[in-house]
Amino acid sequence: MDGMTAGGVRALARIAARPDGCGGTALPVLESQGPLALRRTRASGAEARVMLVGAMSGRHGGDRLAVEAHVDEGARLDVRSAVATIALPGQTKEEARYDIRLTVADGGELRWLPEQLISAAGSELCVATRVDLGSAARLVLREEQVLGRAGEEPGRLASRLIVRVAGRTVLHQELACGPGAPGGWDGPAVLDGHRAVGQLVVVRPEFVAAAPRRPHTGGGRDARFARRARRLGECRGGRRAAAQAGAGPGAGAAGLALR
Repeated sequence: MDGMTAGGVRALARIAARPDGCGGTALPVLESQGPLALRRTRASGAEARVMLVGAMSGRHGGDRLAVEAHVDEGARLDVRSAVATIALPGQTKEEARYDIRLTVADGGELRWLPEQLISAAGSELCVATRVDLGSAARLVLREEQVLGRAGEEPGRLASRLIVRVAGRTVLHQELACGPGAPGGWDGPAVLDGHRAVGQLVVVRPEFVAAAPRRPHTGGGRDARFARRARRLGECRGGRRAAAQAGAGPGAGAAGLALR
């Protein structure tokens, strides 16, 4: 996938984590391409920490970039980025794509904590994150998006996040902002004039044991709504979660504890 074409850069970075047999985590796969440079850094305890370092500027129009991470049973992986990522306009009018595919087996743990994604004026970027978890896997995922640099209008940014636990979708959401996005994205129902949005998603197996009993709905539309609400999880303490996610003052944010 690595290379430069007339339409932009093509690159794939891959991480695989597994127990090292000595109480820690080994990284048998740590592959970088193009602007996606992976570096293992010092960590504490049993986890392995990887830093995503931008080896080139980007994301530019027409780029196709992807990151894949797999965590085996008993392994603990922490992935961060060195600096914020900036989406920039490219030489073509084609949008850039950034795909993130994360897999965590039963008993594995992944902390995915990148810095902010900034959508600069004139850029077009589509970000798709898919997470597949075992029933006993653990996840902490932070996602922050900033619309425009200081004093400029934002580019067009579309994001999709899908989280599946044991093959079941527990979260599927999409957000599009900036020029050309569906109307209402900057209205009171979505960003309400804010220029940053973020969320912190936490998935833990003990949430299932602590889940409240299923309410009696009597069937029909109310029953379907109750099932949907449980599937999407709960939003608790939005302000507190915003601080944990590092969204900063004035940012719209939500914290989700998925059950």
